[in-house]
Order: sequence, then C-alpha cells, then structure tokens
Amino acid sequence: MKNLLLFILLLGFTVNLNAQDTETADDYNKWQVRLRLISIVPNESADIEAIGGDVDISTAFVPELDFTYFFSKNWAAELILGTARHNVEAVETAAGDIDLGHVWLLPPTLTLQYHFYSGDFKPYLGAGVNYTIFYGVDEGPIADNVDYDSSFGLAFQGGIDYNLNDKWFLNLDAKYIFINTDATVDATSALGATVGADVDINPLVIGLGVGMKF
Repeated sequence: MKNLLLFILLLGFTVNLNAQDTETADDYNKWQVRLRLISIVPNESADIEAIGGDVDISTAFVPELDFTYFFSKNWAAELILGTARHNVEAVETAAGDIDLGHVWLLPPTLTLQYHFYSGDFKPYLGAGVNYTIFYGVDEGPIADNVDYDSSFGLAFQGGIDYNLNDKWFLNLDAKYIFINTDATVDATSALGATVGADVDINPLVIGLGVGMKF
C-alpha cells in the first residue's frame, strides 16, 4: 500500500509539472504502441520452511504488447501486457530436488517515463508499479497442490527508441521488476506435510521490438 501511495504522489507531481510547463510545441504524438519479443530472466531466491533449500525458476521468451500515453513531449505513462510460463523446482532441500511443475504469470506493469531527444534516438527512464497474478498452475509429479499468492511491487525501466520515419520506430527496453510471492506446497502424499515458502522472483526483462506512433 505504501508503494501505491508513493506512485500516486509521484504521478500527481508529474502531472502538476506538466500543467506548469510553458512549452507549446505540438510536434509529438500522444500515443504509441509497441510489440516486443522479451526474455524474462528471474533473479530468484526462496526461504523454504522445514526442508530448507532454494528455488530454480526457468527463463521465458514471450511476446509483449505495450501502450504509451504522452502527457507532454517528455513525460509519458506506459502499460505493458504479457504473460509467461515458468518451470519451478525446489533445489537442494532436505528431500532433494523437487519438481514443482510450472506456473503462468500475468504481470501488468505501469511505469511513468521521462523521454530524452537526440535526433532519431529517444532514450527514456521509467519507474512504476507491478501487480502479478499467478494462474494455470501445474503442481508437477510430487506435490498434490501448489498455491501462489498474488504480488504487488515496484518496477524500474530504461530503454531507447530509434525512429525509422515519422510513424515507425525500433525499441530496446530493459526492466527490473520486484515480484515476491508466498507459495504453499501441499506435499502430503509424498512428504506427509504442507510446506510454505517465501519466494522472490525479481526478473530482469529485456525486450526488442517495433513501435508505431499515432
């Protein structure tokens, strides 16, 4: 909740700056859309109750769609939409390595950006919030069930657009997203217990794609 309040205050401050901006130039597009191919590389760690050990979460490669709205020539907000499947394994536990199947992550992320201009190059920096929903869980061959709590966290971003013409551009983008979940593994049949774990996923998301201004 504190992170959400901080982001709302930051957004309000930015909108206020935009309202005071004396720049009257209208040589920019208010909307743009990008289609990227992204790699999602988890920086994972876990605190697993009772049996100890750590977690291993696979890298995923998926398409991603994002929409950006410009409040002014420099300030914009971006919403990214995408979903990915990750294989999960508990490793180096007292019971050995445990295959926990896979889970789908749906992590809509909203960032506030500042765009710089240098000819056809437009670097930008951003920060914002992320809400991750876990769904489509396959618990694997050992666990009876695996449950993941939804996650709310911060996101940081940097990237660059390169104009091909007045409408189309190329994009390179990187984000670091803080994702934490409390996982509950029902392993009653195999281990005679239900095991909880505090899991940090914290992926680095790198994308390359094409965009259109309108």
